[in-house]
Amino acid sequence: MLIDLLQSSYFSLFLIVALGFMLGRIKIKGLSLDVSAVIFIALLFGHFGVIIPKELGNFGLVLFIFTIGIQAGPGFFDSFRSKGKTLILITMLIISSACLTAVGLKYAFNIDTPSIVGLIAGALTSTPGLAVAIDSTNSPLASIAYGIAYPFGVIGVILFVKLLPKVMKVDLDKEARRLEIERRGQFPELKTCIYRITNSNVFNRSLIQINARAMTGAVISRLKHKDEISIPTAYTVLHEGDYIQAVGSEESLNQLALLVGEREEGELPLDKTQEIESLLLTKKDMINKQLGDLNLQKNFGCTVTRVRRSGIDLSPSPDLALKFGDKLMVVGEKEGIKGIARLLGNDVKKLSDTDFFPIAMGIVLGVLFGKLNISFSDSLSFSPGLTGGVLMVALFLSAIGKTGPILWSMSGPANQLLRQLGLLLFLAEVGTSAGKNLVATFQESGLLMFGVGAAITLIPMLVAAIVGRLVFKINLLDLLGTITGGMTSTPGLAAADSMVDSNIPSVAYATVYPIAMVFLILFIQVIASAVY
Repeated sequence: MLIDLLQSSYFSLFLIVALGFMLGRIKIKGLSLDVSAVIFIALLFGHFGVIIPKELGNFGLVLFIFTIGIQAGPGFFDSFRSKGKTLILITMLIISSACLTAVGLKYAFNIDTPSIVGLIAGALTSTPGLAVAIDSTNSPLASIAYGIAYPFGVIGVILFVKLLPKVMKVDLDKEARRLEIERRGQFPELKTCIYRITNSNVFNRSLIQINARAMTGAVISRLKHKDEISIPTAYTVLHEGDYIQAVGSEESLNQLALLVGEREEGELPLDKTQEIESLLLTKKDMINKQLGDLNLQKNFGCTVTRVRRSGIDLSPSPDLALKFGDKLMVVGEKEGIKGIARLLGNDVKKLSDTDFFPIAMGIVLGVLFGKLNISFSDSLSFSPGLTGGVLMVALFLSAIGKTGPILWSMSGPANQLLRQLGLLLFLAEVGTSAGKNLVATFQESGLLMFGVGAAITLIPMLVAAIVGRLVFKINLLDLLGTITGGMTSTPGLAAADSMVDSNIPSVAYATVYPIAMVFLILFIQVIASAVY
């Protein structure tokens, strides 16, 4: 009966997942495999003849990669601009050291060229690389070598990623918190204070005349004239002895003091008809609009004092483009705030809703893009492939954010659920496929080819880890993402992703993966045609 059940792919799939999670929770000296343990259980099942259909694996792969791209997209271009050169250099180092290791071992052990390019593709778990190796050599030896190197190409990267933080004695959670504080530090902390108007240069002049917002960067949110408190407009006139309340960075508040007068700590109370409220932007047609275009002061008599996005308070400059889920702190008359709430949407439920149309459409576009074949010459062509196509489209769509009524985003819980589901399907299929011929391959080809493949997997990662930390001094989260992206290892990224609650490894992976894929294909073609 058990044998019959194991022939059922859905029973085997969930049994592999369940046993994988049980194994993943076992800790030895503080180290556990987490979700990566699924692939080891799958290897064992594959050895005994259990197979998960390739279609299920591909389904899982596109889900996992698409959700990674959607999450990483908003930070991808910022990361590329700030750290792109360094990460790309490390990626080039990974690919070139893998190929140099392979060529050196080819001559050391007299391995034929078709086998060595197959070993490179397998050691870096690159299916597009295998396709190029087969096409460039017209030999079945490339496929056999790929099959020998592939299992350790998967397992080796996972183990390396798991062990590297321990070897380097880095606490990933502390590192993530440090980097988050550093990221927040790029955005000045916003403070509130009040001023007494004592500078005669601004007496009896309106806010628009003294150009307070542009001159200082601070937002004036309240005015006290005699005993009356009001929400100021651009045409509000300042008088000697008035009090104003402003929100801004320390620098902008100091600049405002130079402009208007004495700075004091505290806040002005709100009038009974006024209130301050936090409003969510959830209406699709408001996304990507600039704050100044909404003209909230003129239309509603209200002022936005700050915008909170991804845990960071942003200064509400007129040219700030609004994003889905932004939280606007608004002060004004109660009726005006109600009007702004209707304008922005302010629907908490929409933040957790999942619209499957953008997910399905995005994956369709990604699969189609992956089918494109770009020819540079008669002998040199490049295709993004399934993984590359879905990843690049997801990054692009997520960075755009919105196309007409379509919102290219997902709530955090939905993204996490789909990512985990996709990853489990992918690992189960990859593991059973690799485990099927693992023992037979060893018996037929011996340990030499396996050892060469393992060296091609390990040496580039060691080089990248040493150079990345000692020479470029990049943080370990970026390094883990760069190594897994440079090795084109989706299971490796999954291992890194499960170790820390941060999207930094995913952003780094997304930054370098397309470059690694392109250069690996080029290097394999060069080795296949030029090395004998």
